[in-house]
Amino acid sequence: MLKTIKSLRVRIITLLMVELLLIVGFFVLWFYNIWGLQDIVNIIMVTIGTLVIVLINAIAFIAVFSSISKKRHTTDLKAANLIGIDMQEAYNFGMIGLLVVDENDTIIWTNELFSDRQINIMDNNIFEWQPRLRSLKENPDSEANAKIEINSHIYEVKYLRDAMLYIFKDITLAESYYNYSQDHAPVVGYLMLDNYADVSINVDESSDQVADVRKAINDFAAKHNALLRRYRTDAYIILLFYKDFEMMRDIDKFSILDKVRELSMHQETPLTLSMGFALGFPDVVKLNEMAASTIDIAMSRGGDQVVVSKYGEDLAFYGGKSEAQERHNKVKARVNADTLVAHINRASNVIIMGHKDSDLDSMGSSLGIKAICDSLKKPASVVFDPKSIESKTKNAITTLFSREDINKIMVTPHDVMDKLKTNTLVIVTDVHKPSMTLCPKLLEEANTIAVIDHHRRAGEFIENSAFSYIEPSASSASELITELIQYSSVNPKIELPADFATFMLAGIYLDTNFFRTKTTGIGTFSAAMLLKEFGADNTLADSFLKDEFEEYSLKTKIMNNSSIPYFGVVVSLADQKDIIEPATLAKVANQTLQIRGVNACFVIGRTSEKEVRISARSDGTINVQSLMEKIGGGGHFAMAAASFENITIEEVNQKLLETLEQYLNYARTNK
Repeated sequence: MLKTIKSLRVRIITLLMVELLLIVGFFVLWFYNIWGLQDIVNIIMVTIGTLVIVLINAIAFIAVFSSISKKRHTTDLKAANLIGIDMQEAYNFGMIGLLVVDENDTIIWTNELFSDRQINIMDNNIFEWQPRLRSLKENPDSEANAKIEINSHIYEVKYLRDAMLYIFKDITLAESYYNYSQDHAPVVGYLMLDNYADVSINVDESSDQVADVRKAINDFAAKHNALLRRYRTDAYIILLFYKDFEMMRDIDKFSILDKVRELSMHQETPLTLSMGFALGFPDVVKLNEMAASTIDIAMSRGGDQVVVSKYGEDLAFYGGKSEAQERHNKVKARVNADTLVAHINRASNVIIMGHKDSDLDSMGSSLGIKAICDSLKKPASVVFDPKSIESKTKNAITTLFSREDINKIMVTPHDVMDKLKTNTLVIVTDVHKPSMTLCPKLLEEANTIAVIDHHRRAGEFIENSAFSYIEPSASSASELITELIQYSSVNPKIELPADFATFMLAGIYLDTNFFRTKTTGIGTFSAAMLLKEFGADNTLADSFLKDEFEEYSLKTKIMNNSSIPYFGVVVSLADQKDIIEPATLAKVANQTLQIRGVNACFVIGRTSEKEVRISARSDGTINVQSLMEKIGGGGHFAMAAASFENITIEEVNQKLLETLEQYLNYARTNK
């Protein structure tokens, strides 16, 4: 229709111009009496002729526009019949707009809703008016819809392809109710002072340090309209609306963490705090359970951070700029040791399992638990997968144990299910993610599970564990197991074979880079000393970590392909053709970290035909764990990793660089 009108307009203008030129030409000829026109035609005849031409034009214009109007009326009737004239009032009452277009997407009919709301769009192209509606026409899904805003009203639009009909449903009121309910949805949280027990030993409740921290917490809650109630000397419960929580998370970025850290920075025992929030569920009882779980996770990850649990989504972590403080607590170690011993005594047999690509620490800690079970006269087997073990670990096993000993101590993932009974205790060490264990199916079938790990707790966790000992301040799982052996109150004392002790010492060497990492503490040296008393051969343990010439050459090759994308940050890339063991990547990272001025390093290499891995290390000024978690990995504050499948090294490098660009400044500590 619009094209027809435009075409007629062009024709009419052209006709008028031709007529005007003819009239002007005639008057020029008549005025100069060319060909004796003045003798033939007088002025009265010229005037009458002009009036006749104008009248004929007027009649022609009326006839043409009458035809167009009649055609438009016919089209309108057809469109109206398509939806039913009697339904117009119902559509208006329901605030439903109807709009019909022609084959050129030109609007040829609308119902009264549009005119009532002063939306004059007749004869316009619908996509020029609302470009977002183009997706409806291009989408073959008949259930597809789009949401648009017109004159402060929000409409949900659906397209009926066969009728070329667009249906506009006014959802402004529903949207306002939805936004209100979302903004005022309940959020439940817990706030805990991580190390209040340590601080309270030296200072009392009325000290300036504690008073300043409590004032900062109260000011923070008041700023975000949060209800804050202290239910313990070191813990608070927080209730607030989602809109206020959004401000706290997205705008304020949980600044209370930095505030408390700054207030205690110069104290002998600085205070830090952790928070856990739960949201996205209408039942506050359920939210309370979720929030209690998140604060436990925050504390198990070393504190000084916020964990947010939104129902149906993965956990989100914020903060974590402080390393876990070493808690060398003999009482806690004895309680954990005796609890583990009690679980072992109640079990019919024990299965011990580490992580995939078993390293010296994973296998060493497993052997340590095996020694505890042997001392308690409890049958125990260590899960061992020859296809998922590092070469150095395999070399250590073949060096220390005969084939007969290996068959007695270890069991493959294929055969381990035969050893699983109703009262079997499964102990997982050096890992807490089910997907990273050597046999995830074992965890699904087991009734009783214990977890011992030194990595910061991640979102994925073995939830149904009867015993959980997660201590991120420890340097290694072997250190934790040595501590349990040392402080266990069983009598006679647990004995550790010299071969097992050597293996565990090698695990500590590996995870501490020979006592150089930030996680090395008093407990680490105490564990090494105890292992030495049990007969550990430190020379032999050291030899397990020595490189072959080919590996040394490969490490040098990787280090030569390094770049410095940010100050103090080194990224090293292996060749896409080389398949490298995870331990080698870790060694390159450790070696790079020894260079002056390097705060963090990331080494990327292919560890199998399908897998590419990042090994990350830090000197404690950058939280590499939080960076790795952003791309699907995890680990320790200063030691972390991430793995990817079916992706190239360069693509992983690009992911890493994007993560560094977005989160590096946030991951830097105040050191």
